Amino acid sequence: MTTHPTSDQAEQSTARHGPDDTPTGADDARADGAAVAALIRRLTESFGERSVLTDEAQRRTYECDGLAAYSVVPAVVVLTTNAEQVREVVATCHELGVPFVARGSGTGLSGGALPVADGALIVLSQMRDILHVDPLAQRAVVQPGVINLDVTAAAKPHGYYYAPDPSSQQICSIGGNVAENSGGAHCLKYGFTTNHVLAVDMIAPDGQPSTLGTVAPDSPGYDLLGTVVGSEGTLGVVTEVTVRLTRLPEKVTTLLAGFRSTDDAGTATSAIIGAGVVPAAIEMMDQLAIEAAEEAVQCGYPQGARAVLVIELDGPAPEVDAQLDEVLRHCEEAGAFEVRQAQDDTERALIWRGRKSAFAAVGRISPDYIVQDGVIPRTALSEVLHRIDELADEAGIRVANVFHAGDGNLHPLVLFDAGQDGETERAEEVSGSILRLCLEHGGSITGEHGVGADKAPYMAEMFGPDDLDTMQLLRCAFDPRHLSNPGKVFPTPRLCGERPGRRQGAHPLQEAGLAEVF
Repeated sequence: MTTHPTSDQAEQSTARHGPDDTPTGADDARADGAAVAALIRRLTESFGERSVLTDEAQRRTYECDGLAAYSVVPAVVVLTTNAEQVREVVATCHELGVPFVARGSGTGLSGGALPVADGALIVLSQMRDILHVDPLAQRAVVQPGVINLDVTAAAKPHGYYYAPDPSSQQICSIGGNVAENSGGAHCLKYGFTTNHVLAVDMIAPDGQPSTLGTVAPDSPGYDLLGTVVGSEGTLGVVTEVTVRLTRLPEKVTTLLAGFRSTDDAGTATSAIIGAGVVPAAIEMMDQLAIEAAEEAVQCGYPQGARAVLVIELDGPAPEVDAQLDEVLRHCEEAGAFEVRQAQDDTERALIWRGRKSAFAAVGRISPDYIVQDGVIPRTALSEVLHRIDELADEAGIRVANVFHAGDGNLHPLVLFDAGQDGETERAEEVSGSILRLCLEHGGSITGEHGVGADKAPYMAEMFGPDDLDTMQLLRCAFDPRHLSNPGKVFPTPRLCGERPGRRQGAHPLQEAGLAEVF
């Protein structure tokens, strides 16, 4: 479970405050009631009542994504089944000045799919067709609602799979993966979504369709595709994705190593990477995360372990065998007291089951939790984990750590009980302190979950005014009216058309409290 909104947050954005006490929310762009009513009327005439949801109970179903601490009930929910319908919705929103947000499976963890109270939510989850699998060209063409793991299921008979594998891959959609540039356990070796997307068809915020990228290894001109992947839906709505397929490895070996401390596990991780071995994955879980996984799925991790590493090697058999010897040696030298090697696919799945279930599993040991996502240099793992423990102790809050140790992408799970006075606030303070800790060590406020609504206030701590201005100007080039997923990513709305740099005197919207010039 995650934090729950109070009753007075149901019809409006949950206001949180960042480091400069700037409220963040999803309702920067405002549409008047007449415009929303006209949108509903026109879309109902075009799509029918079953595809245009206006009943409050139905709309409330879509009030948040996987980060339930933020909830907004949209004015209307539109269920789309093809690209032409998406184009019509976006074009009508543009004409009437109604903001819109695209949503896939809704598994995001940063509030990226948080609706707008007076806008449209465009649901793409019914667009789930795998249009084409081409093993010779090593690519597949899919609709945005296709579930991540289904791409691998379609490609596997041809000897291929889709490499990006978020922990939610059984339910998350490709369109959402593109929006957030999702990674997964195997991103250490294979990279993120951006490394596996060749082209997208998208509807721009003015309703115009376009294709970005090509099926060739590299496309001429500006890298607009790279701009869109990871833009969190702020530049338009993707309606079709061409993904790169990866050949199934000749051999896969999965290890589970138990350690007496996270320091020892971190030492093993650095030693393995330092030796020139690049595993497909190196995942770490601390004692609290192990405890939660055991209670949830009985994964049978080593008893007494204060940290475990899940290490996976893949590739040509001789290479995997040579790497295995190196990995075993470094784990032993770092103090591993138990190392298991999966003997078949069943044992391999059981090892991964504990890791993949970790986020949901902490619900067994805590009524509420915040999933955080930050990045640090791998060499700073020990120092940062110790500091996280100190922050938790000072606040009287527990933190379970489960993360991609190989590339320093942390996923601290801040545990608390919203029913206890002050615990929610203390948990949020710890969560924010962890992000600042990542920045202090030269890292980032997000590795793969995106910025969304949750971490927008911290963007100004990671980037300077010139950087933020440049990003905003790029967004304005795509969406000058800020209708596409407004209120996300940026700490304050940039008013398109205004001159970059600090304004002399206050803008009228700034005086009204609707915008702030950063």
